Amino acid sequence: MMDLINISVLKEHEQVDQNHLLAIKNSIKNTNLFKEPIIVDKQNLIVLDGHHRLRSCKMLGLSKIPCILVDYLHDSRIRVTTRRKEYKITKEIVVNMARKCEVFPNKTTKHHVPYRIKNLNMPLSSLK
Repeated sequence: MMDLINISVLKEHEQVDQNHLLAIKNSIKNTNLFKEPIIVDKQNLIVLDGHHRLRSCKMLGLSKIPCILVDYLHDSRIRVTTRRKEYKITKEIVVNMARKCEVFPNKTTKHHVPYRIKNLNMPLSSLK
């Protein structure tokens, strides 16, 4: 299910890469469209995938962002893996990090979500 969520209530669990952030922000700004909803745990409002898109929207002064709300801890179709061998990653660890307002380095986690939307094409004016 997709919803428009107020950016200020979302919790992050991972840092962003500044160069990638600027590229995403410029792409969103230049097309004037938001193309792919972020993935958010509906119980805790934790961003699972889409940290760069979230930060880009913040930089662009938007107040809402399209989100796919998921039952992260109970949906067995959603998997999380690590991209950094020095970190052990589970769904519970991701939730605990975000609840404590702590973040992993960028690109630590990789969430596998089978029901993503890739071509939303929502005008930025609807996110103000």
